Amino acid sequence: MEQINAIELKNVTKSFGEVIANDNVNLSVKRGEILSILGENGSGKTTLMNMLSGIYFPDEGQIIINGNEVTIRSPKDSFSLGIGMIHQHFKLINILTAAENIILGLPGGEQLKMNQVTQEINKLTSQYGFDLNPSQKIYDMSVSQKQTVEIVKVLYRGADILILDEPTAVLTPQETKKLFDVLRNMRKAGKSIIIITHKLNEVLELSDRVAVLRKGRYIGTVNTSEATVTSLTEMMVGEKVKLDIDRTEPVEPEKRIEMRGITCKSKEGLTLLKQASFSAYSGEILGVAGIAGSGQKELLESIAGLIPIESGEILYNAPDGTTEKISEMKPAQIRDLKIQLSFVPEDRLGMGLVGSMDLTDNMMLRSYKEGKHFFVDRKRPKDLAMDIVDKLDVVTPGVDTPVRRLSGGNVQKVLVGREIASNPTVLMVAYPVRGLDINSSYTIYNLLNDQKKKGVAVICVGEDLDVLLELCDRILVLNSGKITGIVDARKTTKEELGLLMTASGKGAHK
Repeated sequence: MEQINAIELKNVTKSFGEVIANDNVNLSVKRGEILSILGENGSGKTTLMNMLSGIYFPDEGQIIINGNEVTIRSPKDSFSLGIGMIHQHFKLINILTAAENIILGLPGGEQLKMNQVTQEINKLTSQYGFDLNPSQKIYDMSVSQKQTVEIVKVLYRGADILILDEPTAVLTPQETKKLFDVLRNMRKAGKSIIIITHKLNEVLELSDRVAVLRKGRYIGTVNTSEATVTSLTEMMVGEKVKLDIDRTEPVEPEKRIEMRGITCKSKEGLTLLKQASFSAYSGEILGVAGIAGSGQKELLESIAGLIPIESGEILYNAPDGTTEKISEMKPAQIRDLKIQLSFVPEDRLGMGLVGSMDLTDNMMLRSYKEGKHFFVDRKRPKDLAMDIVDKLDVVTPGVDTPVRRLSGGNVQKVLVGREIASNPTVLMVAYPVRGLDINSSYTIYNLLNDQKKKGVAVICVGEDLDVLLELCDRILVLNSGKITGIVDARKTTKEELGLLMTASGKGAHK
């Protein structure tokens, strides 16, 4: 007798205006399996999962759950069918406990029996191997603990099909291993799990099968045991892709940035950086690793003059041998000194680009800041915009399109391309490939490597430790605003980085 699939999608199509997000997709998920879904940016992965979770409704096609054709018009319908989606950005209330978040919104009597709820949660966590204290407040939790609450929340509601969006994006290697153990236990219990991720090594380690989408179309599903990083990439892209980072040794490195005992605090008095000290050299890529919110953003912003410094100093050593103290300067003063700091911030549209302006105008922003006449020649910035669109394969109707109409991945390409085109001596990038598919990601990695070969000091905040180990010369690790170690990327391991990410602050500096 043929096994009934947990999910079957038949000829599912979804369009947004003239854009076809999913084009006659046929896909199945077995009971008791882990299926990874791969695809380039804009391939339709998220749209497809949003139809299963009730956020979108298909224009055509059938959705079959456990052998029965169903209609999913809302997240409530999705929950009633035993489908639960764990989003990358958690939807929790900080001042409530784990247990209170888990039962929030469920129907019940006027008085909740919290002792019974706690017992039920403990039973669930014990069954699958979670580590969770039901009475702990959300604001007092680590990222992995919050993720656990989200997973237990959907299990408590009776989910048999779980969809996880980039579940390891902000976890340490140790936390990732623990999550994988839990997911394997859930698979043994008969749960069906769908994972959306860009980390191919994790796909090969965890999943049973891999489904690939390309430009909205279903390409095929393969057994993970028969797949490789190269074969999966070729399925996603449709052609052979070189996935190599040519890491060269730094040539005659010189100190460009010196941070000495920098401490920064928020307006509320919280310490963002504590006695941070390090040097960044020309012709090297210095990686910055840490659990989300450990001070990575503030480290870059303090160098760029975007946040006030309470104590310590930052020095810039120019290629001509002069030294400037930039820690007391504002960004405009730094630019007046012709100190070339290119900064790709974490918040793309909030700090990097203006969404209502087109690509050409966003190229011109630097000229405006340098005090040139408003009525400037648009030819050079337009040529630059067209060059970036061509080299980075930016999907856009044209350079006259407002940036806000581009997908997140394409916004990212425009910003990174513009900053690199400014010929900096120091290039700081925060999560330069976040939201990009593997092909586009390697394009960015190689652009950063090109800058290194030109003698630029590159400081790169990243979340994929495999990439940092392959791309960088040294890796600086932060935990709660403290530098816990600076290690040789050629000699360290993911496990050592993970320990430093959770350490208290006495790592080996090199």
